[in-house]
Amino acid sequence: MDDGKTIRTLEEAERKDTLGMIQALVFDFDGTLAELHLDFSIMKERIAVLAETHLHRRPAPASMPALEWIEHLTREMPGANGAGEAFRREALELVVDMEMEAAQRGKLFPYTRSILRDLQAWGVPAAIITRNCSRAVRHVFPDIHRLCPCFLARDHVDKVKPHPEHLKKALSRLGVESARALMVGDHPLDIETGRRAGTLTAAVATGRVGTDELKAAGPHWVFRDCATLWQELRRLKLIEKRSESPRRSP
Repeated sequence: MDDGKTIRTLEEAERKDTLGMIQALVFDFDGTLAELHLDFSIMKERIAVLAETHLHRRPAPASMPALEWIEHLTREMPGANGAGEAFRREALELVVDMEMEAAQRGKLFPYTRSILRDLQAWGVPAAIITRNCSRAVRHVFPDIHRLCPCFLARDHVDKVKPHPEHLKKALSRLGVESARALMVGDHPLDIETGRRAGTLTAAVATGRVGTDELKAAGPHWVFRDCATLWQELRRLKLIEKRSESPRRSP
């Protein structure tokens, strides 16, 4: 079905065996629940300038994400005098500075708090996982732990998404199996994360990635935004009210 709101829906959604199949939602943050103000192309340009001071040449920005590119450049640094670790430390500080700068202009989408409150009322556990730093997210969303206690930013995990460990750690805390969870995000990296962790996946077109590119990433659903996603999950009975939430791990 394509009603201008739901861009893609699983054919299986009309089958009875899918009723209540989703027992937890895991959201990306920037571009999914909040406005995206971080310019990653500018971030890579600044990383390249910083790398030049160590490599004595300016590397061309890579197609890989900024965090992964920092690790790649670190391995290229000369081994003497700890140049690699010095660059890595400075580059990550640069990233945090840009994240905090973007957070000054950031704000949640109008429906974000309402959706999280509804999920609490329905007894459906939710989590937020992000490659952003926790300080920047809390600046935009100071009451995050009241509305979504399971929050895992970059500084809370050893390996960030799209590595499945990031998502699996959230699911472990929620006490929900991967197959019964839905990963929601605005970028192909979020879809890759869900696929690698074994969850259902939904893309929302509220970031900078167009619907064609999101569809090409192969999610189970593509929605205009999280408000439409929440509406459709209920309409299709893919999610149901629960008497109590699954046990959360400490």
